[in-house]
Amino acid sequence: MDFDDKRRTLAQRLAEFRSWSHEALVAKIEYGLFQECLANFEETFSDGTRYHMEFNVFWDGEEGGNVRVLGDLNADPHLPIPGTGVYQSQVTDSFIMAPDGSFVGE
Repeated sequence: MDFDDKRRTLAQRLAEFRSWSHEALVAKIEYGLFQECLANFEETFSDGTRYHMEFNVFWDGEEGGNVRVLGDLNADPHLPIPGTGVYQSQVTDSFIMAPDGSFVGE
């Protein structure tokens, strides 16, 4: 699984959330009460590489305005940054949706 495979795989899943309405995304923020995870996926790529994707939704600024959906993908082995204990996502992607359903910055 190379970088382009990771990027494509993440983009395909993120596209599913682009089809949601602003109201549906907001409902996930309000339902979650600080737990804004839309979905987690544990899957295996065609070459046998296991990977994890997580998608989160949160306000992109002022509550009641734009929402951002952020996805990240990490393939095994996923090791922390040396000496830090902090994990950095291998691939990330996101979009921002305005209350009218349009995509900000596109």
